[in-house]
Amino acid sequence: MLSCGALLDNLDLVDLAHRSSGRILVPTGALLGLDAVVGAAEGGITSVTMITQKPPRGLLGAPYLEANGIDIAGLTRPKRVFSGTAREAARGFPANVNVAAALALAGIGPDRTTVEIWADPNVTRNTHRIEVEATAARFSMQIENVPSAENPRTGSLTPLSVIAALKKLVSPLAIGT
Repeated sequence: MLSCGALLDNLDLVDLAHRSSGRILVPTGALLGLDAVVGAAEGGITSVTMITQKPPRGLLGAPYLEANGIDIAGLTRPKRVFSGTAREAARGFPANVNVAAALALAGIGPDRTTVEIWADPNVTRNTHRIEVEATAARFSMQIENVPSAENPRTGSLTPLSVIAALKKLVSPLAIGT
């Protein structure tokens, strides 16, 4: 499930999968380090924050921007366009930050994971910086994804992550949690 932001408002699907012996797979997508977040969650996580920067064209048409009258056309400097929870980010930017939902599902949940989204005309890549404070470790990670030529709302790494996840399902050697 790549559009895992929709899962945050439909967690009953996880219960359904459990009852029917099904599975919902969420590939890493455009993030890194979800294995570390999943592992840290086993010992307890205090906070998870994600700061996303995208070229403005990668955020155009987002429901949150439309609903709040936020104009990002013609920006000449970075502009914070959102600050809130991963659940709110997934609702307001359903085509832009499914990474926030994946991070929330891996860690401390959609209402405790905080997200900032920046429209930044100075970046050419979709950048996600993650900060985690946990009992077992404190860590930060940053990834700069090349936007997809077909869809600037997502990164070119996302479909490659799906291929890797599918291969892992049948591979005799599986790397990662």
